[in-house]
Amino acid sequence: MRTLEEVRATLQIAKLKEEDLQKTIHCLSFGPNVSSADYCLMELDDTLCKHIEAGQSLVIRGDKDEHAVVCSDDKTYSLKIADTSNLLLFLPGCRTPDQLTDTEDSSHVVHAQIWGFCNSYWELRKQRPRLKKLKRLLMENPYEGPALGGQQENTENRYTMQDLLERIQASEEEIRTHLETIHACQIDGYWRVLDFDYEMKLLGHVTQLVDSESWAFNRVPLQTSLDELAPLEPREMIEHCLNCYGKRYTENDEVFYALNEDKVCWGIALMLLHNAVKFNLKEFQEVWQQSVPEGMSTRLDQLKGIALLDRTSRPETICLLRVEDLPEDTVERFNHLFTLREKWTEEDITPYIQDLCGEKQTTGALLTKYARSSMQNGIKVFNSRRPVAT
Repeated sequence: MRTLEEVRATLQIAKLKEEDLQKTIHCLSFGPNVSSADYCLMELDDTLCKHIEAGQSLVIRGDKDEHAVVCSDDKTYSLKIADTSNLLLFLPGCRTPDQLTDTEDSSHVVHAQIWGFCNSYWELRKQRPRLKKLKRLLMENPYEGPALGGQQENTENRYTMQDLLERIQASEEEIRTHLETIHACQIDGYWRVLDFDYEMKLLGHVTQLVDSESWAFNRVPLQTSLDELAPLEPREMIEHCLNCYGKRYTENDEVFYALNEDKVCWGIALMLLHNAVKFNLKEFQEVWQQSVPEGMSTRLDQLKGIALLDRTSRPETICLLRVEDLPEDTVERFNHLFTLREKWTEEDITPYIQDLCGEKQTTGALLTKYARSSMQNGIKVFNSRRPVAT
């Protein structure tokens, strides 16, 4: 171990003045069997530091064929290796200048042992959760209603929340939020997404009951609905449908649901468009309005992100195009959209790229980066920056 005299001799050779330095001098030495593979470093921002300091944990998620991500309770971060030209040393007990409280008048030596070293670290950046896989897993065995007499329910490919946390690259809060978005529910401890036809069947029962009882759609009594529809479907499924398409409230100790006009109109439009390649727009609007409960009004802006209008065809048409069916990767998404349509107005394309926006990013910024704008008949349109294979 170096002595203070040896340190002073080294300073003299380096032409450094002892009075310009800290009074505490650290002399470093390598411990036995030190290896660069012993430790990994991870750079955390203030939010994640506080998260760890509060006793919370971070989880690395990803299958073997996926790029790993790090998840807190409510956010997802990409995980990438960043190289550094400086050698990073691990020194337990080593104190930085702001932690030193030099009370001695003269210099003194402190010996510190290096436990490990590294020339790279893991860099974390907040990213969108990768949730497309969630519905894909649940669609392996969608819930089609209670098994009929004598039939056995398919018990394969069912997932608990713990199963989903191990497979989906997203935080638990983000997963739960998306489960609600796709109208999934828990059945016998497993998360299930409803078969499309079965969900529409449930919605049809509810809307027909509202019409037949002449209820206001913002005042649907839960108990009466369950009693009336119990012979047709399980009570928990009727209540789940009301939760998906309405908002629960209590009045004089009685539970009611206010059906959400936009959600109900959205669901019925999906049902109408589901099996049609293209629909005459005018005819569709007439049938759509006739299909919703009395008192509700259908509007084309309710279909953003699920249907695409073609105003250039004669007659004008509408077809099903759901944002959830599009690629999750940004470049692939734009390529797919420009394959479907060569030129897009900003109004038409925005619903299909809105979910790609990162934190503090706008759809305008995405369009600037991935598309080229031009004027067509006085209207700004966007097309691909590169040739698109059709």
